[in-house]
Amino acid sequence: MELSKLLHPQAVRVVSQMTSKKRLFQELGEVAAQAYKFNASVAIDGLQERESLGPTGVGHGIALPHARLEDLPGIVGVFIRLEKPLDYDSVDRQPVDLIFGLFAPKDSGVEHLKALALVSRTMRDAGICAKLRANTDPAKLYAILTESRAPAAA
Repeated sequence: MELSKLLHPQAVRVVSQMTSKKRLFQELGEVAAQAYKFNASVAIDGLQERESLGPTGVGHGIALPHARLEDLPGIVGVFIRLEKPLDYDSVDRQPVDLIFGLFAPKDSGVEHLKALALVSRTMRDAGICAKLRANTDPAKLYAILTESRAPAAA
């Protein structure tokens, strides 16, 4: 599995400022709806439902909100880089500026977990995060996220 299979170039955005986590979820849902042609409100509700189980802010300025949705043909992603970090209730209590949202079919099972692990590994790479934070062009952000990498040794 590769990020280029999960992430469409039109699903990468730079947003100057976000006022709340709820507004961020609305933005993720709207971007996903535009890029992948599905219902934004269903996506937003899915993200909020998952977040109610526990925060998806994983630390170091990174959040990985995700949701399983009905009638979704495959796993898709949305990436947002915030120019001004947002308080997100992350595990390390630090605000987030790199958000990778993931949407998967309800019945995706292990494929959803594999996609989430791939996104998590990518976003844990300090070099990738530094490049993402140094760029504001969505095309460059997409290229950074999807460039081929050799698998990391365990």
